Amino acid sequence: MLENIIFERYDAATSLTEQSLRLLHQQQQTWPQLIDGYAAFADVRQRNIACDGFSIILQFNPKRIVSSGAKIDAATIKERKCFLSIENLPPEQRGILYRNHFLVLCNPAPIVNQHFTLSHIEHVPQAIEAYIGTMLLLAQDFSPSFTVFYNGPRCGASAPDHMHFQAAPARVIPVEVDAVSAERRVPERTVEGVAILTLKNYGRQAILLECDDAARLESVFHRLMSSMKAEERTTEEPKVNVLCTYTDGLWRIILFPRAKHRPDAYFKEGDEQILLSPASIDIGGLAVTPLERDFIRVDAPTIEQIFTEVSLTRAEVERIIAAV
Repeated sequence: MLENIIFERYDAATSLTEQSLRLLHQQQQTWPQLIDGYAAFADVRQRNIACDGFSIILQFNPKRIVSSGAKIDAATIKERKCFLSIENLPPEQRGILYRNHFLVLCNPAPIVNQHFTLSHIEHVPQAIEAYIGTMLLLAQDFSPSFTVFYNGPRCGASAPDHMHFQAAPARVIPVEVDAVSAERRVPERTVEGVAILTLKNYGRQAILLECDDAARLESVFHRLMSSMKAEERTTEEPKVNVLCTYTDGLWRIILFPRAKHRPDAYFKEGDEQILLSPASIDIGGLAVTPLERDFIRVDAPTIEQIFTEVSLTRAEVERIIAAV
């Protein structure tokens, strides 16, 4: 069954970006669901919202209702077919087999132009620690054109039962630009040669890890995750969103430690409900709502409240970094 899905196999002699764009071109000719998804994306609307100390882009994207409104409770996940499992992919869908374990797939409900899902070929749970090395490789192989990101199973993954990353064009997610701003960056400490930084006046907490050595970066990432588990008092994966870039020989991991998945406004009824479910792209500064009413009425105080509510506090982050 896997052989029928493979469009190409990853070839290190050719850039992963080139192969992925070739796949996207083919799928835009042959897969009706993707054709419809990109036609709808052409009509998305965006506006900037200036908040206290930072700004975000709000996007009205009706196609994202499936993801934004996804039920991720155990009972629902158990009952539905996994849409990332090979046996459940649409017959027209094709992918690039990446290093024998992942498929590069085109996302049929794009948030950004050229939106890819990087899905494990086996139905294994969403859990980043076993695959952080793969994320670093993906960022390097997609460099400099794409950023790789991850939504934790309790922080925006609409398929928490199936391991996957996603990829978006580099610097489209605002935090990528903010993360290199000298005015934002706050050096915290260096561990095993890995620089740990935070971003100030950002409305939510972000932790940056930077290093030119993948092994050391992976080691410190595991230490950071252990520290987050201790702070959260859990043995499960801590609530987290992760973005990863590779530029000029340097890996940068941008990690958003989360207090909870969805804000209180998401669960309210009637006109009081705001259907904004922050995942990596959203908390990274490109906030998506599938409802026009929310696109019109969401303002700076609303965004500030949502980000504050779903993020850990500064004091919690300081304890996490100190314990790494």
